[in-house]
Amino acid sequence: MKIEYTKQGDYYIPNIVAPENMKNFNLGKYGRMRLKFLKEQKKVEYTILLMNNELQKHLIEIDETATNRFNLLMKQFAEKENITEELKANNQLEWVSSMNNIKNCVEEIIFKELIYV
Repeated sequence: MKIEYTKQGDYYIPNIVAPENMKNFNLGKYGRMRLKFLKEQKKVEYTILLMNNELQKHLIEIDETATNRFNLLMKQFAEKENITEELKANNQLEWVSSMNNIKNCVEEIIFKELIYV
């Protein structure tokens, strides 16, 4: 790989530009959490992914997988706990409490399986 330089005064500055696929990509909650974890806890893995130009692909894949898994588990847990629209109409506080408990459990599963590994 050949790097070109531009002379700025007495110094040579490398002409480095981020690849086009690294610009303007949007990550959801889980993709951003994975990125933060890699930067802070898995610096070597982060650097390898970045240098191989695979970081964006990895983060998008984690984000999509985690989001799909979240939706699936929320539905399954709600069915298992018998939380229905009828409960929502009759007792909103109990429904919100139950859904928040399920959400916390599902997110804990996602964090352990996908984000913080």
